[in-house]
Amino acid sequence: MALKCDGIVVKCGVFSCIELLGKTRTRVNLGSGLIFRKDVKKMGKWECCCRVLGERDITSIEDEKPLKPFVYPLPNPDDVSQMEYTGFHKDLNLLPKPLTASDLSLSRKDGSKVRVAFQGVRGSYSEDAALKAYPNCETVPCDGFEAAFKAVELWLVDRAVIPIENTVGGSLHRNYDLLLRHRLHIVGEVQLNVNHCLMGLPGVRKEDLKRVLSHPQALDQCEGTLSKLGLVRISTDDTAGAAQIVASERARDTGAVASARAAAIYGLNIIEEMIQDDDDNITRFMLLAREPLIPGIDRPYKTSVVFSLNEGPGILFKALAVFALRDINLSKIESRPQKNRPLRIVDDSNKGSAKYFDYLFYIDFQASMADPQAQFALGHLQELASFIRVLGCYPMDTSLN
Repeated sequence: MALKCDGIVVKCGVFSCIELLGKTRTRVNLGSGLIFRKDVKKMGKWECCCRVLGERDITSIEDEKPLKPFVYPLPNPDDVSQMEYTGFHKDLNLLPKPLTASDLSLSRKDGSKVRVAFQGVRGSYSEDAALKAYPNCETVPCDGFEAAFKAVELWLVDRAVIPIENTVGGSLHRNYDLLLRHRLHIVGEVQLNVNHCLMGLPGVRKEDLKRVLSHPQALDQCEGTLSKLGLVRISTDDTAGAAQIVASERARDTGAVASARAAAIYGLNIIEEMIQDDDDNITRFMLLAREPLIPGIDRPYKTSVVFSLNEGPGILFKALAVFALRDINLSKIESRPQKNRPLRIVDDSNKGSAKYFDYLFYIDFQASMADPQAQFALGHLQELASFIRVLGCYPMDTSLN
């Protein structure tokens, strides 16, 4: 008796049985440890002993519905005798290429513009940072920071630009938490000089203003000037959004604090520039991508790492000493409580238990991961850490404008 069966699809290719002659029970070994059985009388169908290879993993992004697995069409039984297992695709040129430092001057082969997501509306400082990093890019405004992260993850854009710290306002803790929650990589940094401008409708003077709109941090950074003018301060989501509101509502007694570029976009008149209390007002932005950057040693590099430590005397000192022992300079350290385990219980006496916060430590050190000393330092840190993750290795931005 001659039997034929439909093809069996197993993740990496198509297996098929051509003909099984004269046997009611046959074991066929198709390689790679896979064994298929056929019992004509009892089962009447094929089954795979290694079921896990027949399944397809789907990783869903938070708040997004997972995609349905792709169903491969079964081959025609008449053509099954001509099919064979071809294995994995051998054309490596079709695989995605890792990023290199030269990709910072991002340009596509087809001539289309690279899309960069930022939080806010047109004219925000985040958009200024995006244009500084990628002058010919297409900027894509997002409602919030998490929306910018997801835009990259869902392939809606190529990059995202997010602020991480300011010399006056300090660190943006929300974005540190998002860096850990999402699986994006830091591929660059941008340092941007902040120039806060007081603006209003054309023809409006300082004396005409009664209130001013802007982001709360911008209002705090300009407290001295705004207090002298006696203006009522009203908070908005971002600086450029404040300029947009003034332009749309056409209120002559209302001004905004935003960038000079925002004033040009929304047709407002700059009443006074550089109204911030501290002239050295610099915001540092991170450039995010889906793929990590391959580090080099041709220019100054910076590496960002997050880790947690077990409880013990001097454990943080020991963790930081792995860099000092190798003459690696730390440029930043930031601590954040672990949200999934905020408290630690330590029984040091019979009188009760003490409660401490468990922390994550974010550090930036000035070295490339291509440097063996940096690799040895992280290997040493791994012996002390209960958790460690490299967020990215990227060229340092040494320019200010």
